[in-house]
Amino acid sequence: MEYKADIGVFGGSGFYSFLENVEEIEMETPYGKPSDKISIATYNGKRIAFLPRHGKKHQYPPHMIPYRANIYAMKQLNVSCILAPSASGSLQPHIKPGDFVICDQFVDRTWGRKDTFYDGPVTKHISSAYPYCPELRKLAIETCREQGIPAHENGTVVVIQGPRFSTVAESRWFSSMGWHVINMTQYPECYLAREMNICYVNISLITDYDAGLEGRDDILPVTEEEVYRVFNENNEKVKKLLFGLIDKIDISRHDCVCKK
Repeated sequence: MEYKADIGVFGGSGFYSFLENVEEIEMETPYGKPSDKISIATYNGKRIAFLPRHGKKHQYPPHMIPYRANIYAMKQLNVSCILAPSASGSLQPHIKPGDFVICDQFVDRTWGRKDTFYDGPVTKHISSAYPYCPELRKLAIETCREQGIPAHENGTVVVIQGPRFSTVAESRWFSSMGWHVINMTQYPECYLAREMNICYVNISLITDYDAGLEGRDDILPVTEEEVYRVFNENNEKVKKLLFGLIDKIDISRHDCVCKK
C-alpha cells in the first residue's frame, strides 16, 4: 500500500493522541530509517504525518537525529509542508518562558551534521537567505493571535550542537549579537526541507533563559528538568496551535516561493 500525506509534523509525543484511526508505518529512505515509525491519520479532511524527531523514547540526542532520513521520508509521503514546534531558550529579556517565537532566520553553530542531499555527483547551491516559509509563518502568527498566545512574530534562532547547554560566555555572545532564540535541532532540519521544496515553519516554545541573563541574578542557568517542566505546562497550547494552523493551511496551493 502506498501512503500519502498532506502535512508533516515534527514534535514530541502526545500530539497524535488527539487524532483518530492512527496508523503507524515503518519507512526506509536512501539515508536510512527516520527517527521512529511515522503516524498517519486524518484531521478535518487532511492527511497528517507525525514523526517524533528524537524518537518516541527520546533515544536520539540533537546531534544524532537522522535529519536527512526524516525529511526525505516526508518527501516520500508527498507532504507539502512541515510544522516544526520545538522547545527553545530565550536570549533576550523581553522573550519570556511560555512565549512562542515564529522564527524567520537561523544561525548555524553546529558541526559534523549531514546537512545536504547534494553530496555529488549532482551539486546544487540552494539559497537559504529566507529559510522559513513566509506563508506558513503568516498563518502561524494569525493563529497565535486568535488563540491569545503570547507570540513574537519574528526571531533569529542560533542552533548549537548539543547535547550540552551553553556556557555563560557563549550565551552572552549570542545575546550581544541580537539573536533571540537558542535551539539544538533547527539546523539542518529547516534547510533540508528547503532542498526538498517543502514549506517549513518553526514554532519555538520558550522554556528558559539559556545560561541566564546579564545583570539578572534572579535568573538561573537552564536545567533539563526546567525545560521539560515548562514544555509540559504549555504542551496543550502547542497542540491547539498546531490544529488551528492545520485548519488554515490550503493544501491545494503550489505557488509558494519554497517550491521554486
